[in-house]
Amino acid sequence: MTQQPPPSPPEYPEPPAQAQQPPHLPPQYPQAPPPYPQAPYAQAHQPLLPPQHAQPHPHPHPHPQYPTTPHPPQYPAPGPAQHPHHIPTDRGRIHISAQQRRTDATAVGNLLLYLPHFLCSLLVIGLLSLIFGGLGFVLVLAWLASGALVFHRPTESALARHLLRLRYPTPQERARLEPVWREVTARAGVEGRNYELWVEDSDNLNAVAAAGHIVGVTRFALNELPSGELAAVMAHELGHHVGGHAWSSLLGYWYALPGRIAWRVLRGVTGFMFRVSRAFSCFGVVFFGLFVGGIALATISSLYGLPLLILAMPYALAAVGRRAELRADQHAAALGFAPMLAAVLEKLHQQEQRQAAALTAARGGVPMAESPAGRLLASHPDYFTRLHHLQAYLQPQR
Repeated sequence: MTQQPPPSPPEYPEPPAQAQQPPHLPPQYPQAPPPYPQAPYAQAHQPLLPPQHAQPHPHPHPHPQYPTTPHPPQYPAPGPAQHPHHIPTDRGRIHISAQQRRTDATAVGNLLLYLPHFLCSLLVIGLLSLIFGGLGFVLVLAWLASGALVFHRPTESALARHLLRLRYPTPQERARLEPVWREVTARAGVEGRNYELWVEDSDNLNAVAAAGHIVGVTRFALNELPSGELAAVMAHELGHHVGGHAWSSLLGYWYALPGRIAWRVLRGVTGFMFRVSRAFSCFGVVFFGLFVGGIALATISSLYGLPLLILAMPYALAAVGRRAELRADQHAAALGFAPMLAAVLEKLHQQEQRQAAALTAARGGVPMAESPAGRLLASHPDYFTRLHHLQAYLQPQR
Protein backbone atom coordinates (compact mmCIF):
# COMPACT_ATOMS: atom_id res chain seq x y z
CA MET A 1 0.00 0.00 0.00
CA THR A 2 1.10 3.33 -0.77
CA GLN A 3 1.04 5.94 1.92
CA GLN A 4 -0.94 9.05 0.97
CA PRO A 5 -0.04 12.46 2.29
CA PRO A 6 -2.23 13.94 5.08
CA PRO A 7 -5.00 16.26 3.98
CA SER A 8 -4.26 19.94 4.18
CA PRO A 9 -6.26 22.08 6.73
CA PRO A 10 -9.29 23.93 5.37
CA GLU A 11 -8.89 27.48 4.38
CA TYR A 12 -10.60 30.02 6.56
CA PRO A 13 -11.97 33.28 5.15
CA GLU A 14 -9.74 36.21 5.62
CA PRO A 15 -11.17 39.16 7.58
CA PRO A 16 -12.04 42.11 5.46
CA ALA A 17 -9.34 44.58 5.01
CA GLN A 18 -9.72 47.61 7.31
CA ALA A 19 -8.81 51.08 6.37
CA GLN A 20 -5.78 51.96 8.26
CA GLN A 21 -5.21 55.50 9.48
CA PRO A 22 -1.93 56.98 8.82
CA PRO A 23 0.15 56.71 11.94
CA HIS A 24 0.84 60.42 12.06
CA LEU A 25 -2.80 61.61 12.02
CA PRO A 26 -5.02 61.73 15.22
CA PRO A 27 -8.41 60.05 15.20
CA GLN A 28 -11.29 62.09 13.80
CA TYR A 29 -14.09 63.20 16.18
CA PRO A 30 -17.34 65.08 15.42
CA GLN A 31 -16.84 68.84 15.43
CA ALA A 32 -20.01 69.75 17.48
CA PRO A 33 -22.74 67.90 19.38
CA PRO A 34 -25.89 67.24 17.45
CA PRO A 35 -28.42 70.06 17.72
CA TYR A 36 -31.40 69.62 20.02
CA PRO A 37 -34.82 71.09 19.33
CA GLN A 38 -35.54 74.31 21.25
CA ALA A 39 -38.98 74.74 22.80
CA PRO A 40 -40.79 78.03 22.20
CA TYR A 41 -40.90 80.55 25.07
CA ALA A 42 -44.54 79.98 25.77
CA GLN A 43 -44.04 76.21 26.01
CA ALA A 44 -40.90 76.50 28.15
CA HIS A 45 -43.07 77.71 31.06
CA GLN A 46 -45.69 74.99 30.74
CA PRO A 47 -45.44 71.73 32.71
CA LEU A 48 -44.42 68.74 30.69
CA LEU A 49 -47.23 66.68 32.12
CA PRO A 50 -50.61 67.58 33.45
CA PRO A 51 -50.64 68.07 37.23
CA GLN A 52 -52.21 64.70 37.87
CA HIS A 53 -49.46 62.92 35.88
CA ALA A 54 -46.47 65.00 36.88
CA GLN A 55 -43.69 63.12 38.62
CA PRO A 56 -41.45 64.70 41.23
CA HIS A 57 -37.99 65.63 40.13
CA PRO A 58 -35.42 63.07 41.31
CA HIS A 59 -33.13 65.82 42.54
CA PRO A 60 -34.38 67.67 45.65
CA HIS A 61 -33.28 71.04 44.26
CA PRO A 62 -33.57 70.93 40.48
CA HIS A 63 -31.96 73.71 38.57
CA PRO A 64 -34.44 76.04 36.90
CA GLN A 65 -34.56 76.16 33.13
CA TYR A 66 -34.64 79.57 31.52
CA PRO A 67 -35.74 80.45 28.01
CA THR A 68 -33.04 80.98 25.47
CA THR A 69 -34.80 83.92 23.81
CA PRO A 70 -35.26 87.31 25.53
CA HIS A 71 -38.80 88.33 26.41
CA PRO A 72 -39.99 91.57 28.04
CA PRO A 73 -41.61 91.19 31.49
CA GLN A 74 -45.38 91.45 31.63
CA TYR A 75 -46.86 93.81 34.28
CA PRO A 76 -50.49 93.85 35.38
CA ALA A 77 -52.68 96.53 33.91
CA PRO A 78 -53.19 99.55 36.17
CA GLY A 79 -56.23 99.39 38.42
CA PRO A 80 -59.04 101.92 38.67
CA ALA A 81 -58.20 105.52 39.44
CA GLN A 82 -57.83 106.25 43.14
CA HIS A 83 -59.98 108.73 45.04
CA PRO A 84 -58.81 112.31 44.48
CA HIS A 85 -58.47 112.73 48.26
CA HIS A 86 -56.29 109.66 48.66
CA ILE A 87 -52.86 110.41 50.13
CA PRO A 88 -49.77 108.19 50.27
CA THR A 89 -48.97 106.93 53.74
CA ASP A 90 -45.68 105.12 53.09
CA ARG A 91 -43.37 108.06 53.73
CA GLY A 92 -41.05 108.10 56.71
CA ARG A 93 -41.05 110.61 59.51
CA ILE A 94 -39.77 114.00 58.47
CA HIS A 95 -39.02 115.70 61.74
CA ILE A 96 -39.95 115.89 65.40
CA SER A 97 -40.89 119.30 66.72
CA ALA A 98 -39.17 120.42 69.89
CA GLN A 99 -42.48 121.82 71.20
CA GLN A 100 -45.00 119.01 71.15
CA ARG A 101 -47.82 120.97 72.82
CA ARG A 102 -48.73 124.47 73.77
CA THR A 103 -51.51 126.26 75.60
CA ASP A 104 -52.99 128.76 73.18
CA ALA A 105 -55.28 131.67 73.97
CA THR A 106 -58.38 129.53 73.50
CA ALA A 107 -57.27 127.05 76.15
CA VAL A 108 -56.34 129.84 78.57
CA GLY A 109 -59.67 131.59 78.00
CA ASN A 110 -61.49 128.32 78.61
CA LEU A 111 -59.76 127.88 81.97
CA LEU A 112 -60.52 131.47 82.98
CA LEU A 113 -64.19 131.04 82.16
CA TYR A 114 -64.33 127.96 84.35
CA LEU A 115 -62.92 129.93 87.29
CA PRO A 116 -66.37 130.96 88.71
CA HIS A 117 -67.48 127.32 88.51
CA PHE A 118 -64.31 126.31 90.30
CA LEU A 119 -64.98 128.79 93.12
CA CYS A 120 -68.54 127.58 93.52
CA SER A 121 -67.34 123.98 93.59
CA LEU A 122 -64.74 124.92 96.18
CA LEU A 123 -67.52 126.44 98.28
CA VAL A 124 -69.57 123.26 97.98
CA ILE A 125 -66.60 121.06 98.92
CA GLY A 126 -65.82 123.40 101.83
CA LEU A 127 -69.37 123.07 103.15
CA LEU A 128 -69.19 119.29 102.84
CA SER A 129 -65.85 119.23 104.65
CA LEU A 130 -67.52 120.72 107.72
CA ILE A 131 -69.19 117.38 108.25
CA PHE A 132 -65.80 115.74 108.87
CA GLY A 133 -64.70 118.32 111.43
CA GLY A 134 -60.92 118.61 111.79
CA LEU A 135 -60.27 116.25 108.86
CA GLY A 136 -62.27 118.38 106.48
CA PHE A 137 -59.18 120.01 105.00
CA VAL A 138 -58.05 116.54 103.81
CA LEU A 139 -61.19 116.37 101.67
CA VAL A 140 -60.46 119.78 100.17
CA LEU A 141 -56.84 118.88 99.40
CA ALA A 142 -57.85 115.55 97.89
CA TRP A 143 -60.35 117.29 95.61
CA LEU A 144 -57.77 119.84 94.51
CA ALA A 145 -55.23 117.09 93.74
CA SER A 146 -57.79 115.02 91.85
CA GLY A 147 -57.34 117.21 88.77
CA ALA A 148 -54.14 115.31 88.00
CA LEU A 149 -56.30 112.33 87.07
CA VAL A 150 -57.02 114.11 83.79
CA PHE A 151 -53.52 113.10 82.65
CA HIS A 152 -53.62 109.59 84.19
CA ARG A 153 -53.72 106.98 81.42
CA PRO A 154 -55.96 104.39 83.21
CA THR A 155 -58.38 107.15 84.15
CA GLU A 156 -58.41 108.33 80.54
CA SER A 157 -59.16 104.79 79.37
CA ALA A 158 -62.05 104.48 81.82
CA LEU A 159 -63.35 107.86 80.67
CA ALA A 160 -63.17 106.83 77.01
CA ARG A 161 -64.82 103.49 77.61
CA HIS A 162 -67.65 104.41 79.97
CA LEU A 163 -68.44 108.06 79.24
CA LEU A 164 -67.54 108.45 75.57
CA ARG A 165 -68.51 104.88 74.59
CA LEU A 166 -65.24 104.26 72.77
CA ARG A 167 -63.39 100.97 72.30
CA TYR A 168 -59.99 99.79 71.18
CA PRO A 169 -59.73 99.23 67.41
CA THR A 170 -59.59 95.73 65.98
CA PRO A 171 -56.40 94.60 64.17
CA GLN A 172 -58.04 95.38 60.82
CA GLU A 173 -59.12 98.82 62.01
CA ARG A 174 -55.69 99.49 63.46
CA ALA A 175 -54.08 98.56 60.15
CA ARG A 176 -56.27 101.23 58.55
CA LEU A 177 -55.78 103.90 61.23
CA GLU A 178 -52.09 103.75 62.04
CA PRO A 179 -50.63 104.57 58.58
CA VAL A 180 -52.92 107.59 58.31
CA TRP A 181 -52.07 108.67 61.84
CA ARG A 182 -48.34 108.38 61.10
CA GLU A 183 -48.75 110.63 58.09
CA VAL A 184 -50.63 113.23 60.15
CA THR A 185 -48.14 113.25 63.00
CA ALA A 186 -45.19 113.30 60.58
CA ARG A 187 -46.52 116.47 58.98
CA ALA A 188 -47.16 118.03 62.38
CA GLY A 189 -43.80 116.97 63.82
CA VAL A 190 -45.57 115.24 66.70
CA GLU A 191 -44.69 111.92 68.28
CA GLY A 192 -47.77 109.86 67.43
CA ARG A 193 -47.03 107.14 69.99
CA ASN A 194 -47.95 109.59 72.76
CA TYR A 195 -51.60 109.26 71.77
CA GLU A 196 -54.12 106.43 71.77
CA LEU A 197 -56.47 105.67 68.88
CA TRP A 198 -60.03 104.61 69.73
CA VAL A 199 -63.16 103.80 67.72
CA GLU A 200 -66.80 104.66 68.36
CA ASP A 201 -69.45 102.27 67.04
CA SER A 202 -71.53 104.91 65.28
CA ASP A 203 -72.87 105.33 61.76
CA ASN A 204 -72.42 109.10 61.92
CA LEU A 205 -69.43 111.07 60.73
CA ASN A 206 -67.70 112.31 63.87
CA ALA A 207 -64.46 112.27 65.87
CA VAL A 208 -63.36 113.29 69.34
CA ALA A 209 -60.25 114.48 71.19
CA ALA A 210 -60.57 113.67 74.87
CA ALA A 211 -58.42 114.07 77.96
CA GLY A 212 -54.73 114.34 77.20
CA HIS A 213 -53.99 111.44 74.85
CA ILE A 214 -57.19 110.10 73.23
CA VAL A 215 -58.15 110.47 69.56
CA GLY A 216 -61.35 108.69 68.60
CA VAL A 217 -63.14 108.32 65.27
CA THR A 218 -66.46 106.75 64.43
CA ARG A 219 -66.78 103.51 62.52
CA PHE A 220 -68.36 105.44 59.65
CA ALA A 221 -65.38 107.76 59.33
CA LEU A 222 -63.01 104.81 59.48
CA ASN A 223 -64.73 102.75 56.80
CA GLU A 224 -66.26 105.32 54.46
CA LEU A 225 -63.79 108.19 54.22
CA PRO A 226 -60.79 108.06 51.87
CA SER A 227 -57.39 108.27 53.48
CA GLY A 228 -57.02 112.02 52.88
CA GLU A 229 -60.36 112.92 54.49
CA LEU A 230 -59.72 110.54 57.39
CA ALA A 231 -56.34 112.24 57.85
CA ALA A 232 -58.06 115.65 57.85
CA VAL A 233 -60.43 114.52 60.61
CA MET A 234 -57.57 113.16 62.71
CA ALA A 235 -55.46 116.28 62.08
CA HIS A 236 -58.37 118.38 63.36
CA GLU A 237 -58.52 116.35 66.57
CA LEU A 238 -54.74 116.53 66.90
CA GLY A 239 -55.11 120.33 66.71
CA HIS A 240 -57.26 120.19 69.85
CA HIS A 241 -54.52 118.28 71.66
CA VAL A 242 -51.64 120.42 70.38
CA GLY A 243 -53.45 123.63 71.34
CA GLY A 244 -54.39 122.37 74.81
CA HIS A 245 -58.15 122.50 74.15
CA ALA A 246 -58.85 118.91 75.17
CA TRP A 247 -57.16 118.86 78.56
CA SER A 248 -58.28 122.38 79.52
CA SER A 249 -61.92 121.58 78.78
CA LEU A 250 -61.80 118.35 80.74
CA LEU A 251 -59.94 119.94 83.65
CA GLY A 252 -62.41 122.83 83.83
CA TYR A 253 -65.36 120.45 83.61
CA TRP A 254 -63.92 118.28 86.38
CA TYR A 255 -63.46 121.16 88.82
CA ALA A 256 -66.90 122.53 87.95
CA LEU A 257 -68.62 119.20 88.57
CA PRO A 258 -69.38 119.65 92.34
CA GLY A 259 -70.95 123.03 91.66
CA ARG A 260 -73.02 121.58 88.78
CA ILE A 261 -74.25 118.75 90.98
CA ALA A 262 -75.15 121.18 93.77
CA TRP A 263 -77.01 123.38 91.29
CA ARG A 264 -79.05 120.45 90.00
CA VAL A 265 -79.91 119.39 93.52
CA LEU A 266 -80.93 122.93 94.42
CA ARG A 267 -83.03 123.23 91.29
CA GLY A 268 -84.77 119.95 92.08
CA VAL A 269 -85.49 120.99 95.66
CA THR A 270 -86.85 124.39 94.66
CA GLY A 271 -89.04 122.79 92.01
CA PHE A 272 -90.45 120.40 94.58
CA MET A 273 -91.08 123.25 97.02
CA PHE A 274 -92.82 125.26 94.31
CA ARG A 275 -95.20 122.40 93.58
CA VAL A 276 -95.92 122.04 97.29
CA SER A 277 -96.52 125.77 97.69
CA ARG A 278 -99.12 125.70 94.90
CA ALA A 279 -101.20 123.44 97.13
CA PHE A 280 -101.57 126.35 99.58
CA SER A 281 -103.06 128.70 97.00
CA CYS A 282 -101.48 131.98 95.98
CA PHE A 283 -100.21 132.78 99.47
CA GLY A 284 -97.92 129.79 99.37
CA VAL A 285 -96.54 130.82 96.00
CA VAL A 286 -95.85 134.36 97.25
CA PHE A 287 -94.16 133.02 100.33
CA PHE A 288 -92.01 130.70 98.25
CA GLY A 289 -91.04 133.56 95.93
CA LEU A 290 -90.03 135.77 98.82
CA PHE A 291 -88.04 132.97 100.43
CA VAL A 292 -86.10 132.07 97.27
CA GLY A 293 -85.60 135.74 96.39
CA GLY A 294 -84.17 136.50 99.82
CA ILE A 295 -81.71 133.61 99.53
CA ALA A 296 -80.67 134.72 96.05
CA LEU A 297 -80.19 138.35 97.17
CA ALA A 298 -78.10 137.28 100.15
CA THR A 299 -76.00 135.03 97.94
CA ILE A 300 -75.41 137.73 95.35
CA SER A 301 -74.49 140.36 97.92
CA SER A 302 -72.13 138.06 99.80
CA LEU A 303 -70.42 136.62 96.72
CA TYR A 304 -70.21 139.91 94.81
CA GLY A 305 -72.55 138.89 92.02
CA LEU A 306 -70.78 135.63 91.27
CA PRO A 307 -74.01 133.63 90.78
CA LEU A 308 -75.14 136.10 88.10
CA LEU A 309 -71.79 135.64 86.36
CA ILE A 310 -72.28 131.88 86.39
CA LEU A 311 -75.60 132.28 84.56
CA ALA A 312 -73.74 133.85 81.64
CA MET A 313 -70.92 131.28 81.63
CA PRO A 314 -72.62 128.71 79.34
CA TYR A 315 -72.82 131.28 76.53
CA ALA A 316 -69.21 132.36 77.01
CA LEU A 317 -67.96 128.76 77.14
CA ALA A 318 -69.88 127.94 73.96
CA ALA A 319 -68.26 130.89 72.21
CA VAL A 320 -64.80 129.73 73.31
CA GLY A 321 -65.65 126.21 72.14
CA ARG A 322 -66.57 127.48 68.68
CA ARG A 323 -63.29 129.38 68.56
CA ALA A 324 -61.44 126.18 69.47
CA GLU A 325 -63.08 124.39 66.55
CA LEU A 326 -61.89 127.06 64.14
CA ARG A 327 -58.36 126.83 65.55
CA ALA A 328 -58.40 123.05 65.07
CA ASP A 329 -59.59 123.54 61.48
CA GLN A 330 -56.70 125.92 60.94
CA HIS A 331 -54.26 123.34 62.30
CA ALA A 332 -55.50 120.68 59.88
CA ALA A 333 -55.47 123.10 56.94
CA ALA A 334 -51.91 124.23 57.71
CA LEU A 335 -50.79 120.60 57.41
CA GLY A 336 -52.09 120.46 53.85
CA PHE A 337 -55.53 118.92 54.48
CA ALA A 338 -57.68 121.95 53.60
CA PRO A 339 -59.41 120.42 50.51
CA MET A 340 -60.04 117.17 52.38
CA LEU A 341 -61.39 119.02 55.41
CA ALA A 342 -63.73 121.06 53.20
CA ALA A 343 -65.08 117.81 51.75
CA VAL A 344 -65.63 116.44 55.27
CA LEU A 345 -67.47 119.63 56.28
CA GLU A 346 -69.71 119.24 53.23
CA LYS A 347 -70.57 115.69 54.31
CA LEU A 348 -71.27 116.89 57.85
CA HIS A 349 -73.54 119.57 56.46
CA GLN A 350 -75.46 117.01 54.42
CA GLN A 351 -75.74 114.79 57.49
CA GLU A 352 -77.23 117.65 59.51
CA GLN A 353 -79.67 118.42 56.71
CA ARG A 354 -80.86 114.81 56.60
CA GLN A 355 -81.37 114.81 60.37
CA ALA A 356 -83.31 118.08 60.16
CA ALA A 357 -85.46 116.66 57.35
CA ALA A 358 -86.20 113.54 59.41
CA LEU A 359 -87.14 115.68 62.41
CA THR A 360 -89.38 117.83 60.24
CA ALA A 361 -91.11 114.73 58.88
CA ALA A 362 -91.62 113.45 62.43
CA ARG A 363 -93.29 116.77 63.36
CA GLY A 364 -95.76 116.49 60.52
CA GLY A 365 -93.90 118.72 58.09
CA VAL A 366 -93.41 121.58 60.54
CA PRO A 367 -89.73 122.63 60.55
CA MET A 368 -88.05 123.35 63.85
CA ALA A 369 -86.56 126.84 63.81
CA GLU A 370 -83.40 127.33 65.84
CA SER A 371 -83.73 130.01 68.48
CA PRO A 372 -81.11 132.73 68.98
CA ALA A 373 -80.28 131.26 72.38
CA GLY A 374 -79.73 127.87 70.75
CA ARG A 375 -77.29 129.37 68.25
CA LEU A 376 -75.41 131.08 71.07
CA LEU A 377 -75.16 127.79 72.97
CA ALA A 378 -73.93 125.79 69.94
CA SER A 379 -70.59 124.13 70.57
CA HIS A 380 -69.55 124.12 66.89
CA PRO A 381 -69.67 126.87 64.26
CA ASP A 382 -72.03 126.38 61.36
CA TYR A 383 -70.88 124.96 58.05
CA PHE A 384 -70.62 128.29 56.23
CA THR A 385 -68.53 129.90 58.98
CA ARG A 386 -66.04 127.06 59.02
CA LEU A 387 -65.80 126.99 55.24
CA HIS A 388 -65.27 130.75 55.18
CA HIS A 389 -62.26 130.45 57.49
CA LEU A 390 -60.78 127.78 55.20
CA GLN A 391 -60.82 129.97 52.11
CA ALA A 392 -57.30 131.28 52.74
CA TYR A 393 -55.99 127.69 52.51
CA LEU A 394 -58.20 126.65 49.59
CA GLN A 395 -57.18 129.45 47.25
CA PRO A 396 -54.18 128.72 45.00
CA GLN A 397 -50.91 130.23 46.10
CA ARG A 398 -49.60 133.05 43.93
